Formats: sequence, structure tokens, C-alpha cells
Amino acid sequence: MKKLIIASTSTVHGSGYLEYILPTLSNFFKGIETILFIPYARPGGISYDEYTEIASKAFEKINKKVVGVHQFENPQEGIQKAEAIFTGGGNTFELVNQIYKNNIFSDLKKVVEKGIPYLGTSAGSNICGVTMMNTNDMPIVYPPSFKTLEFIPFNINAHYLDPNPDSTHMGETRETRIKEYHIFNETKVLGLREGSWLEVNGESIVLKGNLSARLFQKDEEPREIENNKEIN
Repeated sequence: MKKLIIASTSTVHGSGYLEYILPTLSNFFKGIETILFIPYARPGGISYDEYTEIASKAFEKINKKVVGVHQFENPQEGIQKAEAIFTGGGNTFELVNQIYKNNIFSDLKKVVEKGIPYLGTSAGSNICGVTMMNTNDMPIVYPPSFKTLEFIPFNINAHYLDPNPDSTHMGETRETRIKEYHIFNETKVLGLREGSWLEVNGESIVLKGNLSARLFQKDEEPREIENNKEIN
């Protein structure tokens, strides 16, 4: 049975890395000694080792060890033997590119669908959907495919921002961009606000955190999903 936490962000305003969600993660990873970290998204272009160290320091607070998948000579073996997996945020294009390049797509999909606990934040959450096509990131590389892991039957728009009527910014809103996407695509999109996450247990998907989420469907008005509600 699938067991995932799909979070919009790793860091909320005023707190440290993963700090806001550590109580939930302590329970989620109960009985787990070592978490395999996938650092491929490289926020700000930092090295895999630097990124793994950031994750390690956060999980030390709940007595978990972290090892990076890049530390394995064979990344596939690292995925296959993992007790639990965490994919961090950064650039989704590069994350997906490296998942394909290192040939771990199939193994990652297989172990999570069999029940290995999976945590994703930001880019690591984007890859849980049907495709990565609703990421906010710049296309700095060209991955072999936009197809992602399909752990959930819709796409994620992480860090979703509502239109601000008082803003002087004249660029497109997130809602506008998602409507543009739905001209050519059918897949539903969930705008996941900061500090919110999805808890997935088998086929059950429940919104957690203090905020609602915004669900977009082709040719329909977007609707709000309240927290602690199951998404059907």
C-alpha cells in the first residue's frame, strides 16, 4: 500500500528546513533508521553532498540517518534497498532529467507503490503527479520526458499563490498559467499552498496543514479543497 507525504515546501516563513512538518515526519518514519535522500533537484545549484548535509541535519532532530542516493555506485541498488525515501525541492526539470539519466524511474515507482514510505517537497512533490508540466521552475535542462511517477491521479502546482488584488505586478497569475495548461491538457491540477501537504495511504489522499488547496479541472471553475478532507 502506498504511503506518501507530498508537501508544497520544505521551509515555511520563519522556520528552519522541514521544521514545520517534523512532528508529522517523526510519526511517518516511525521504525525507520535510515532515509535515502534524492538530491538531484539541487536548489541554487548546490552540490549533492551539500544538499544531503542539509537534509541530514534536519532529520537528526528526530533521530534519523540520511544517506544520499548519489553515494551509491549503483543508484538503482540504493533505491531497491531503501527503508524510506525523501526527494527534496529545487529544479524539477533537472530532478526529472537525473531520474531518467540514472535509470531509477522504474525502481522508484516500484518500491513506493509496494509501500516504502516516500516524502517529497516542492520538486520532489511535483514528480508524484501524472506529469511535471505544472512546475513553476525554469527549463534549465531538457529531460527525456515530462512523464512522472503517477503516485496520485493529478498534477501538483507547489507553492501555489493566490492573486493579490493590491499587487502592482502585471504578469500572469498561477491560475492564469494553469488555465493555459488546460487548453491543451486534461489532467487535473492541485494548487498546494505553502505549509500544506497531502497524506497518501493506498488510494486515500487527504489534505493536511492549516490551509485549503485549489483544484483546477478543464472547462470548470476551480474549487477549494478544505484541510483534513479527502480528495476524491
